[in-house]
Amino acid sequence: MSASLPAIHITVLGSGTSAGVPTILCNCAVCTSSDPRDQRLRPSILVRFDQPGFGERAVLIDTTPDFRAQALRARIQRIDAIVYTHSHADHILGLDDVRPFNFRQKQAIPLFGTAATLDAIQRVFCYAFEDAPAGTAIPRLNLNPLDGNPFDLFGLEFTPIPVLHGQSPILGFRFGVAAYLTDHSEIPEASKGQLQGLDVLFLDALRHRPHPTHSTVERSLGWVEELKPRRAFFTHICHDLPHEQTNAALPAHVRLAYDGLEITVRDNAGNDAEQRGETAGNAAGNDGKNMDNAQNRSEPAN
Repeated sequence: MSASLPAIHITVLGSGTSAGVPTILCNCAVCTSSDPRDQRLRPSILVRFDQPGFGERAVLIDTTPDFRAQALRARIQRIDAIVYTHSHADHILGLDDVRPFNFRQKQAIPLFGTAATLDAIQRVFCYAFEDAPAGTAIPRLNLNPLDGNPFDLFGLEFTPIPVLHGQSPILGFRFGVAAYLTDHSEIPEASKGQLQGLDVLFLDALRHRPHPTHSTVERSLGWVEELKPRRAFFTHICHDLPHEQTNAALPAHVRLAYDGLEITVRDNAGNDAEQRGETAGNAAGNDGKNMDNAQNRSEPAN
């Protein structure tokens, strides 16, 4: 990586839709699949990087209802900040489970999001923000409303990227030469200018059929062609998309994300897969070791 940009490591904690996969009461081929990549918890990533003079920092994007299971599976050792895309249930309801990190780190965890998102979090988790003694363990949190400008977290700049979730404005985030966009049906033209020169781009791709508040595989492939990231990963995936079969139909530099995927972000100085002796088909997780080669339903997808 360049001297000015820390090495960035991304762990996909969840790649599923709001209902998760398997979906309750569904016996479709994906929900009953034996492929672990077809088991998708609610969408979230962990961003890790080194801060000079401190060591590794970890920034969580969204706290899903599955956060406890995600933290245990990924063996998360610390959470230094939480950044929120929006306030829907599948993105905030795991917040109470950050308490063990409060205990270990002996400090409050800063939360970053729009004023509307932070207001919703205060309503849902009102007990965590009351002045009166709680009488029990509660999460210790600091609220930091975003004003649309880039903000620094431990030496790494995060840039809010406005996108549309149906008619609702929400946020994606760019950090270094990576960007994470989920739950979007539209990317405004102004935001596309902030998504140039990327190594890694995450995009919503719920399914093939159109949805009023989410992108489709075909729509997101069009954005990949337009924005030209080195690698793209689709997330917020429902049970319409079998992992291996869908990947086989995608371009070599585009893949479905899956729970547990590890990605090392490379700078734009030429550290790409081909120069490292890797193939385009495996230029992803664990610094290029985990990229695989690879129906009409009622879908609660918020």
